[in-house]
Amino acid sequence: MIGLLLTIANISGGILLGLATLDKWDGETNFFNKIAGVLAPFQTIIGGALIVLSILVFWNNLLFNIASILGGILLLTHVFGKVPALETSLRKLSDKLMPFKAIIGIGLIVIGLISLF
Repeated sequence: MIGLLLTIANISGGILLGLATLDKWDGETNFFNKIAGVLAPFQTIIGGALIVLSILVFWNNLLFNIASILGGILLLTHVFGKVPALETSLRKLSDKLMPFKAIIGIGLIVIGLISLF
């Protein structure tokens, strides 16, 4: 059950993070923009689910779970200001990961699809 929830969170988070690249591949149909528009209000929940569920099953697929945690951190960037004790360190980590946002997003989609089968 946790694995299925993590798979759904990986695919959803990957769509949100990799939207710029997916939009280029999509062309004129705006398919991924429509999906991202539906998922955008749940960005905080998806990011939190990526982190928490990845920690719960951390040793099962170590590399996949590290990518999921990094994706969760990128999705929770706007929330870090509300945690004063960890704000500076989390913002520094998020700023270092930001250039790799699309790569991590596409990776999360691939991880989610691999986990389905």
